[in-house]
Amino acid sequence: MAALQNVIYFGIFLGVLVTVHELGHFLAAKAFNVKVLTFSIGFGPKVFGFRRGETEYRVSALPLGGYVQLFGAIPGEELYSAGPDDAPPTEEDLARGFLQAPWWKRAIIKAAGPAASLTFPLIAFFFAVLGDAQVVAPKAAWIRPGSAAAQAGLLPGDVIRRFEGELVFSYRDITQALQNVYERPVTLTVERDGKTFDVQATPSRLVEKTAVETTKRGILGISAVAPPPVIAVTPGSVAAQAGLATFDRILSVNGQPVRDEVQLDRVLAGLKGALSIVAVRSEASRVGGAGVVLPSLVNAVVEKQEGKGLAALGGESAALAVWTVLPDSPAQKAGLLPGDRLVDVNGKAPGDFIELLSGIQETEGAPLAVRVRRGAELLNVTVTPQAKPRCDDLGNRLPDRYEFGAFPRPGFLDLSADILAGGASTEYATVHIGPVDAVRAALKLVPEAIRQVAVVLGRGLRGQLPADSFGGPIMLFRVAALTAEAGPEAFLKAMAFISVNLGLVNLLPIPILDGYGILEALWEGIRRRRVPARAQEIANYIGFAMLVALMVFVFYNDIAKLFMTSANRCS
Repeated sequence: MAALQNVIYFGIFLGVLVTVHELGHFLAAKAFNVKVLTFSIGFGPKVFGFRRGETEYRVSALPLGGYVQLFGAIPGEELYSAGPDDAPPTEEDLARGFLQAPWWKRAIIKAAGPAASLTFPLIAFFFAVLGDAQVVAPKAAWIRPGSAAAQAGLLPGDVIRRFEGELVFSYRDITQALQNVYERPVTLTVERDGKTFDVQATPSRLVEKTAVETTKRGILGISAVAPPPVIAVTPGSVAAQAGLATFDRILSVNGQPVRDEVQLDRVLAGLKGALSIVAVRSEASRVGGAGVVLPSLVNAVVEKQEGKGLAALGGESAALAVWTVLPDSPAQKAGLLPGDRLVDVNGKAPGDFIELLSGIQETEGAPLAVRVRRGAELLNVTVTPQAKPRCDDLGNRLPDRYEFGAFPRPGFLDLSADILAGGASTEYATVHIGPVDAVRAALKLVPEAIRQVAVVLGRGLRGQLPADSFGGPIMLFRVAALTAEAGPEAFLKAMAFISVNLGLVNLLPIPILDGYGILEALWEGIRRRRVPARAQEIANYIGFAMLVALMVFVFYNDIAKLFMTSANRCS
């Protein structure tokens, strides 16, 4: 049943995209009274079809696109039949031939297909975002000390309503607004206790490597989820003397449960003197060859200290403490050990491991001067990150990621990965996106989609992408199946991106593609004479050969990915 559903999803996915593209050509040709002989989804032998009026509508065997066959599109075609009965073309038929149309009409007919493909994403994105949706609320559950948000005076619980005057509906809207916005002041409209006011913050820079490109975006230092209250202690400190150790997770203070660092602040605010602490201690071990975490309860009494949160317990956050060092990794080769706490990297103190790992991508493998605290001792080491190949769910290669090899307690990177995070949760909100807002969102999303696809095409044309990154119908089948399983929004957005790809690729001035037809028409408009018939014939042969070669190439890639695991491809 699942296989049949995937076939249906693929049929919808490809059928809609090809139909939209070819419908652009079809409607433009009809508008200019050019005779349309065939409207085909797919290439090659006909699988099934029907004729209505002068046009045959068909589905063909090779799902690599489609075509609209126009009468008189090839020089000398008036010698052939113009209809289903092998009747010779009439004078009216000859007058309606494609090559009989003025150059500017031919250019519009050729451009109408890519134009339709680039317009369709507006519709797809519109319906993808229209209606009610559960989103992560644009609420600062946590403010990292020393961050841009902290310096701007933001507090946990603040809700960001506008970014540079633009409405904010979800936490994701904030991260998207910070794309390429860093190291300059931005205005945030904040709601706190029912009151709204503006603040200015200067985001720091974060580097991210995606499947498309390496991007830089701003980071405010806020999080939709507060980190777990996991303490790091120094030998001889009050916390250490009380029996607490690095990576102990505080469960309660004086009997009051503690969910995260924000709640710890609130609990401690009303307490003085000796504090009764219950914590869970996690020790990494190996059982039967598998790595496991063995928990045990710890009870301690700590005299409350100056400061907030974990500092009031005589410790600090373990966000920069090393929990794991991978074997044979750059960190291990440099001598880092579990329990080490990062002080600074290249002279700069990272806010957390996420910021550290991001900064490593920007250095692109350059040696890092790392200072760590081991017990009461400060050590200087040099870590040289190494590139690690990656693949996505479809088996396509992603840009190499530079690996450091040391990681914090799992809860500091992904709360869902750590059961000892202790119930920290994300606050969701239901937002209603009406038609007007959906149009605005689509108008923002389409240019970004075009930009991303153009970047990929540019890298591919310059030979900067691995040859096995390109796929064909089998890859599209997997895209359709995976996104359909994720839901209608993911399915529509995937269709939008593939439609953009289809539109931009067809604008390339390559024989058989629409871009070449546009170029021919413009040549005639400028030079006042047509491209010689012999040159057109040779170009068609070249284009056909390129199409066959492309078909063989993408089918080979698709089949190779089916029989090769991601681990093998990315090793």
